[in-house]
Amino acid sequence: MDSVSEVGAKGWRVVTGARAELCDSFGMSVVGYARVSTGRQSLDHQQDALTAAGCERIFADKLSGVREDRPGLAALVDYVRAGDTVVVVALDRLGRSLSGVIRTVETLTAAGVLLRSLREGIDYGTPTGRMLAGIFAALAGYERELMHERAAAAREAARLRGRHTGRPRRLSIDQMRQVRALRRSGESISDLVRSFGVSRATIYRALQTTELASLDAPAGAPLEVPVDVATGAVGVGS
Repeated sequence: MDSVSEVGAKGWRVVTGARAELCDSFGMSVVGYARVSTGRQSLDHQQDALTAAGCERIFADKLSGVREDRPGLAALVDYVRAGDTVVVVALDRLGRSLSGVIRTVETLTAAGVLLRSLREGIDYGTPTGRMLAGIFAALAGYERELMHERAAAAREAARLRGRHTGRPRRLSIDQMRQVRALRRSGESISDLVRSFGVSRATIYRALQTTELASLDAPAGAPLEVPVDVATGAVGVGS
């Protein structure tokens, strides 16, 4: 069962979303985040450690760190402001994977929130902590670039095999062949729009698409992908 909890001086209670005026001597809040994977596990150990670390308020989840929809973490991110400090017992409480931890750290850093991890001894309020914050930011950027590269490679591989990527086509390949053939025979754009029940933009896209080889080939014909015989590279023009 999903759990979103808050620990205050008077014990556990459900988070209401209201921001309390609990601040440290510098006027900034020190809040904690605790997480266990199942409802059968106890948060007591983490609660005690975070309270000893000076946390005035603790948000918690009883959910797997793999899940992105963690209400307690979302409530914490909504609660904290620039200059506040978030304390965790260990970095793995922020996520089960390195990428998940990096995304959460990046979200907090972008909001100007400091992070302390008790087990690893990380404190963004120290020079070493700020250096680690820079490393996490670089890792986050690297991960985004890898994701973009993988997505681009997948799209290119699909394109070379004649597969469409992105939003579904309004016209099938066979219909696009028909549009091109009818246009070559003198059919007007307006007539094509009425015949196929699509917009003028869709008709123009069918006529101007760069996938000429696959569209103008006979229906059912295999798509030929050029290959450089010397290097074996796929998709190299002559």
